[in-house]
Amino acid sequence: MSDMIPPPPASLARPALRTRFASGPLRWVMIGLGWLCVALGIIGIFTPMMPGTVFLIIAAWLFSRSSPRFETWLVTHRRLGPSVVAWRRNGAVPRWAKIFAVVSMAFSFGLLVVMGLPVLVLAGTAACFVGVAAYLISRPSA
Repeated sequence: MSDMIPPPPASLARPALRTRFASGPLRWVMIGLGWLCVALGIIGIFTPMMPGTVFLIIAAWLFSRSSPRFETWLVTHRRLGPSVVAWRRNGAVPRWAKIFAVVSMAFSFGLLVVMGLPVLVLAGTAACFVGVAAYLISRPSA
């Protein structure tokens, strides 16, 4: 059945490295996790404390190894696909996404402080947020 599905257009395809597709139960697990990541990515688009693009990139990776049809759907989707395609092309993150992510992390950290979480938890969270923010800012803009 997958032989009848055309591959994604060359401009949207992942880099030339081809991998084998998962088979059997692993394939279905990867498809399920891919759809879970799509759902989390959509939720992340609308909520300030959760990144959306990261989950969409993970979903595309899972689909690229389990379902060419779902991968094509995701990378060609009008709203969800552009960030995945930009990431695949050159590891780029749009400037608006960088700003939104850093502001969201700062806002989220502020909420954690107001909630009165233990200092150790705040320190660990701050370290993660600073690392993610530094990585995002270092990526090229789309």
